[in-house]
Amino acid sequence: MEERKANISFPKSGNGIGARIVLSVPLLKKLGITQEERAVIVTYDEENGIITIRKEK
Repeated sequence: MEERKANISFPKSGNGIGARIVLSVPLLKKLGITQEERAVIVTYDEENGIITIRKEK
């Protein structure tokens, strides 16, 4: 299992504030995510406080 530190940024978005997290290109390549195929599924496990990101099939 690979672990990396990341920061979440909170840019202004229209009338509110959005949230973004930056992932490294090597990690995205391992996930098979490209500029053309960038759809992902984000799952939050409330019980364990874990966010999972996987490529949409």
